[in-house]
Amino acid sequence: MSERNAQWRLAARPVGLPKPSDWEYREEPAPEPGEGEFRVKLEYLSLDPAMRGWMNEGRSYVPPVGIGEVMRAGGIGRVTDSRHPEYEVGALVSGMFGAQRYAVSDGRGARLLDTALAPAPVHLGLLGMTGLTAYFGLLDIGRPQPGQTVVVSGAAGAVGSVVGQIARLKGCRTIGIAGGPEKCQWLVDELGFDAAIDYKRGELRAELRRHAPDGVDVYFDNVGGETLDEVLRRIARGARVVICGAISQYNATQPHGPANYMQLLVERASMTGFLVFDYAERYPEAIAELAQWLQAGELQSREDVVRGDLDQFPEVLLRLFRGENTGKLILKLADST
Repeated sequence: MSERNAQWRLAARPVGLPKPSDWEYREEPAPEPGEGEFRVKLEYLSLDPAMRGWMNEGRSYVPPVGIGEVMRAGGIGRVTDSRHPEYEVGALVSGMFGAQRYAVSDGRGARLLDTALAPAPVHLGLLGMTGLTAYFGLLDIGRPQPGQTVVVSGAAGAVGSVVGQIARLKGCRTIGIAGGPEKCQWLVDELGFDAAIDYKRGELRAELRRHAPDGVDVYFDNVGGETLDEVLRRIARGARVVICGAISQYNATQPHGPANYMQLLVERASMTGFLVFDYAERYPEAIAELAQWLQAGELQSREDVVRGDLDQFPEVLLRLFRGENTGKLILKLADST
């Protein structure tokens, strides 16, 4: 009996938060690999804020997911059948395999994983795109110097939590912005942030003034909206604002753009967007250094792993936009080991 595949396909362009009618759940025979291809059975699915943007029509850094197409998603799977010389049956592989149980790949964009280095979920977080985004965004775009003040929004999320730790390793004063006292306490007590601001208390402006009295030298932005506006009020001369994401705006029907952008002119500062894919040739360099910090105990990796089946994918994805995750959100599929 042939294996059965299960998939989530995009049925409609969401307006606001994705709803059940925006998805189609489908089952069909599992795909067979052709010459130079291999098949993986997915064990972990990566849930990322960027997925919401991929569902929209319009010009972006990657084409939108088409109506009727399998939802784009990163994941980790085990090779079950191979006609590719570099991917043996039983190997653990990460790649952009989609929100489905089985996927076929020719190896482009895939990566063999070394679980002796770290457990599989860490390769979707600190040693995956999450950690790479934090590494290149902070070090190449933010260019922090020892003694400078670095502020990170979405600081308890997958990317933000790594950014703050790297800033600390580079000798910076690190301030995280997160939602709720538990997340803020985790940032300070366990990750070593110098301070954490709970934006839900409604005192962001006053707290930024208190914790960054001399201004913000580097702002790593994951949320956009009003938070970006408040930090722009506090930027220091020559500050670097790193635009990684804007999760507060992804489901907004009327997005809030920056109103205080003239502070960039006043303070001779810069605001720069970046994509981690532009650094693909340097991934091995970054992974080696991140792994070294992890093994030395200088970096912590936190994965928010939800155990469930593929049919739970749309609901687990919404946790990102409700702020319910701490660290990297991952769906571990039910029959994976």
